[in-house]
Amino acid sequence: MTGLQGAAFFAAGFVFDMLLLGRVDSWHVIGQQIVYLAALTVLLVSMLREEGTPPPDLQTLPRAKRWYFKYRPAAVNFLLGTLLNVYTIFFFKSSSLLVSFAFMGVLVLLLLANEAKRLKFLGLSLKFALLGLCFLCFFAYAIPVFVGSIGLPVFLLSMAAGCLPLLAAGASVRIFAPELFPRVRAQIFVPLGLVVLGFLTFYLFRLVPPVPLSIPFIGVYHSVERTEQGYRLAHERSRWRWWHNGDQNFLAQPGDKVYVFFRVFSPTRFSDEVLMRWYRKDLRGWTLQDSIPIKIVGGREEGFRGYGVKASYQSGDWKVQIETNDGREIGRIYFELETAPAAPRSFESELV
Repeated sequence: MTGLQGAAFFAAGFVFDMLLLGRVDSWHVIGQQIVYLAALTVLLVSMLREEGTPPPDLQTLPRAKRWYFKYRPAAVNFLLGTLLNVYTIFFFKSSSLLVSFAFMGVLVLLLLANEAKRLKFLGLSLKFALLGLCFLCFFAYAIPVFVGSIGLPVFLLSMAAGCLPLLAAGASVRIFAPELFPRVRAQIFVPLGLVVLGFLTFYLFRLVPPVPLSIPFIGVYHSVERTEQGYRLAHERSRWRWWHNGDQNFLAQPGDKVYVFFRVFSPTRFSDEVLMRWYRKDLRGWTLQDSIPIKIVGGREEGFRGYGVKASYQSGDWKVQIETNDGREIGRIYFELETAPAAPRSFESELV
């Protein structure tokens, strides 16, 4: 199969999954990934066992086997493309752009490496590294979905679970074909170990987005009122600042409070706590001013709605970050605060 064909199958996997991808906790989505991961493991292990043997004569094989050997490399690329697309989307939604791009940059580099002709000598080692990454990404969000919380113990549990499938696959090869174990060690265990080490390093620097949580909306307002119909948000944003969420240019008159409203998507039966951290920019950079714990529960299609209030503040540049208890950022918003004397004004409101 040519590099162009491989790229085409990768692209097909991306497009295919973009059309079908649903909620992060959807049983359909989880089941689809389990099937894909199992099929990809079987295909790659069979390729490892056949490596170094003469290729079969396709003309002498039955049609089913002929199709299998002919399209197996394409199927591997399709499955890898689909799985990595799922995790790219999930991880992108679960953090700010800076953190998401840092993590996704590694995913993109690995995808490019898989198709780079200069790296073809890595062969199955690279494909097993990608498969190991897929398993770790899958369990990094699936375990929190099942456990209903997030944090360091849950993350370590997900890493352990992500290693088990490939360790089991390697052990089965060792049992039924012990002469292949040196190849298993070099092409399965070593790549898996490197991927785990990379994943843990990213977590240490808080660059692993906190899937399955995500913030679809966050904004700054002059008041937040809970009503029977929903939350009523008041702002005085100019119409031409259509890209702002609320009053990101906040004009504070005496007695005003600053409200930051947000929605956090979390899976059904999810119950945990997030931190709302308020920062102000000074000569030293961003300085933490306040940290507010907020309990969240999952289940709502639109996400859990919450807000924080600050009554004591100074003029200047501010930002508010929503983080998990283990310090991973889910989302942020910047705003500029300016104090002003009392004067007549009118607010617009929106119901969410």
